[in-house]
Amino acid sequence: MSPIVLNLDLVQTLALAAVVLFCGYAIRRRVGVLDRYNIPAPVVGGFLFAAVALALRLAGWVIFEFDTILQPPLMIAFFTTIGLGANLRLLKIGGPQVLLFWGLATVLALFQNSVGLLLTKVLGVHPFLGLIAGSITMTGGHGTGAAFGKLLEDQYAFAGGFTIAMAAATFGLVSGGLIGGPVSTKLITRWKPKHQASEIDPAAKRATQEYESLEHEIDKEPAGAPPTAFRLLKVITIILVAMWLGSLLSDWIKQFFTLPAYIGAMLVAAIICNAAPLFKLRIEQRAVDDLGTIALSLFLAMALMSLKLWELLDLAIPMLIILAAQVVLMAAYAYFVTFRAMGRDYDAAVMAGGHCGFGLGATPNAVANMEAITEKFGPAPRAFLVLPMVGAFFIDFTNALIITAFINLVH
Repeated sequence: MSPIVLNLDLVQTLALAAVVLFCGYAIRRRVGVLDRYNIPAPVVGGFLFAAVALALRLAGWVIFEFDTILQPPLMIAFFTTIGLGANLRLLKIGGPQVLLFWGLATVLALFQNSVGLLLTKVLGVHPFLGLIAGSITMTGGHGTGAAFGKLLEDQYAFAGGFTIAMAAATFGLVSGGLIGGPVSTKLITRWKPKHQASEIDPAAKRATQEYESLEHEIDKEPAGAPPTAFRLLKVITIILVAMWLGSLLSDWIKQFFTLPAYIGAMLVAAIICNAAPLFKLRIEQRAVDDLGTIALSLFLAMALMSLKLWELLDLAIPMLIILAAQVVLMAAYAYFVTFRAMGRDYDAAVMAGGHCGFGLGATPNAVANMEAITEKFGPAPRAFLVLPMVGAFFIDFTNALIITAFINLVH
């Protein structure tokens, strides 16, 4: 008997993605380990649905076909919101420490890709596997992994790029949550760095106050503000205009070298963010963040539920070898480089643990690592000021350029 083929149109695919997303939220609430390691709800729901769909396909019962035309605009919308948060005033507030950590994160991305490429030569597999298991998913996480995985599939005919990227990003997310605490704990117990200085350091205290003041300034609701729906529509319009202008910029850039479609929109959005005060244009960061979360969640749910998991079979062992090497690299880099470069004090030790979560997964993982460490050993205000700025806004720019350079190098 032939399997039933279910063809879902655009609306049906989007609706199923939303259902899969909320299934992921429900599962994560009930399975503590998923919540503890900050596994995103769309990843939980999407992988589960993909596994069920694979079982139905192999049994010869049902084959799902999706209309995923909304995936690219949702992905671009998410990265546009990242650009709208890249306020250069944050660099001024964070000072040299933010620039230094941004530099460290950028160098790590170079190392991750270099290690990935070296191991693909040893293992005799395609070099794109090394890049996907490198900074594309380790520093980039699920969002960057999805963007470049799809690009490698569509423009470079690398089969299974997207599926491999999602699997690698999830592995990194879990690994970053596992090693961050032990790395920081080892540094603190071995070197016993003093942490009182970060609590009373006037510069750190002033920077934190300025950062909180800027957040309040961005998010506060002015007197006589229009209704919420109007303000939300204004932010949506800004995002759409940035995507429109960004597509024109991306088309122009493609004449010279290949970049993912979101780069143009992210750059335009960053320009809008920093030029907005000149035109008295108010951009509410909380609304931007919420819309970015919605776009990314629906994009990942839609993308992951349509994964072709069978594409992982042939590359599973080489990919795991490369990913294991990336975990070792991250732990060594945080212990020997991040800690020393950031000052060899208590805040630096906390940042080293946070860097493990950020360098192998995502900023929320980094923050969770640092919160667990500070609950035991005491506050580290400088760490919580510096790392989220770099992880949430700035590293995506340099990482995209590094990935593109490596793709052009090996292609």
